Amino acid sequence: MTLALSTTLHTSFADAVDRTRQALADQGFGILTEIDMKATLKAKLGEDMEDYLILGACNPPLAHRAVTVDRQIGLLLPCNVVVRADPTDPGTVLIDAMNPQVMIQVADQPGLGAVADDATAALQAAIETLSRDSGNR
Repeated sequence: MTLALSTTLHTSFADAVDRTRQALADQGFGILTEIDMKATLKAKLGEDMEDYLILGACNPPLAHRAVTVDRQIGLLLPCNVVVRADPTDPGTVLIDAMNPQVMIQVADQPGLGAVADDATAALQAAIETLSRDSGNR
């Protein structure tokens, strides 16, 4: 099972973003979130990177069906779609969409146990830090 459903476009980054948005809209997906990693990393860390945009895509009927079955599935929504320039090949843009099959396997794959434990520990540490620091602001 692959993590992503992928394709490569030979076009400008702006055109690839427009085409990706349209292709998603044509399939009933709206964009709920947009994260410009290039701008964010530059602003927050002073780091440069290639164009890299994360689109949080949601198909409302599919999302409704999913949360009707399991309310916690919302933790895996919306579906992330990454549009990123290939830093080694100017004019090439990679499109990666989260493979929805991954959601099915997350809840029922024994190999994820250790990863889940580590993630839980990290999240718990973050929550404890937030709780501890909340009185200092």
